Amino acid sequence: MEFSLSSEQEMIIDTVRSFVEQELYPHEDEVEKTNHIDVSLAESIKQKAINLGLYATNMPVKYGGGGLDTLTLCLLEKELGKANFGLQYIVARPSNILMACKDEQIDKYLVPTIRGEKVDCLAMTEPNAGSDVRSMKCRAERDGEYFVINGSKHFISHADMADYVILFVASGVEETSRGAKKKITSFLVDMGTPGFSVEAGYNSVSHRGYHNFILNFDNCRVHESQVLGEIDHGFDVANEWLGATRLSVAAMCLGRAERALQIATEWAATREQFGQTIGKFQGVSFKLADMSMELKAAELLTLRAAWNDSQGKMTNSDAAMAKLKATETLAMVSDEAIQILGGMGLMDELPLERIWRDHRVERIWDGTSEIQRHIISRSLLRPFE
Repeated sequence: MEFSLSSEQEMIIDTVRSFVEQELYPHEDEVEKTNHIDVSLAESIKQKAINLGLYATNMPVKYGGGGLDTLTLCLLEKELGKANFGLQYIVARPSNILMACKDEQIDKYLVPTIRGEKVDCLAMTEPNAGSDVRSMKCRAERDGEYFVINGSKHFISHADMADYVILFVASGVEETSRGAKKKITSFLVDMGTPGFSVEAGYNSVSHRGYHNFILNFDNCRVHESQVLGEIDHGFDVANEWLGATRLSVAAMCLGRAERALQIATEWAATREQFGQTIGKFQGVSFKLADMSMELKAAELLTLRAAWNDSQGKMTNSDAAMAKLKATETLAMVSDEAIQILGGMGLMDELPLERIWRDHRVERIWDGTSEIQRHIISRSLLRPFE
């Protein structure tokens, strides 16, 4: 693995870092206090990101995207991840599930999303189907050229911003050596389709300004031309996405942990107690050492997985290790940073309390820490079966 960065990668990092500091940081306090991002602000951020070439950087150049390799994309995600999640998400990296688009879907969904003319959201989770995706009850039944969809989804992020949803539903049952399992199909469903409604979700302590919603489907008719991928093969589409999104989560967690460590280090170097800066006390200095070491370890795991993906050889275990280590490192670093700052760390004058709140969801969504450990352990045990 080559550890040095190219001049292009250095330029991208500098560009994104400046963008985050100048265009996102100034709005964090307002978003944290109001739990809202004004439409005009979101549009302004999006247009500036498009003008700088920071929009849809994960998508192929031939469709108008930035065409960044996975390693460079992780470096970009790390810098964006330092900011409030709702603000940084405006700089969209559309779901790579959309690369399954074909025929008229390319011009109707893929290309407009890359250009910033449309926004997608992903709907997989249900009240009784989280980690166990195959237990979903939302279903699609064939009716001639159409599918009739009934059921609901919850915890669906940014559905308020979306023009359409990438929907995963049960579409049948197949017999396997381990018993009956549901077949899954993915659809592209436009907002406003009859029988499809969106309602407000739950109030979350994490990621203010970035909301979750409940999607309801009541005899919603969707034409077969809106099937994404192949009928009954929705998992094939989803598996292409899971590795990339786990690396994205890992990279953004690295950025937030780095910001927390920087705040804690500056505080330890300037805060005086008992006649000296607190960084000179072993109890504080050893915390900083452990925080830095764990962050570097998480970074290496993430960049190694990203590099492997760029070489076309990333495994599910690579992505799982990166997400697991980065999310748990962020938990440790943000908690220790607050301990170093004491009571001031919990005040909203600083971003630490926000980073501490926000970190908690990272060990849950896109595959819980327990699921990541299962993936890693299965990769070790499978050759002996």
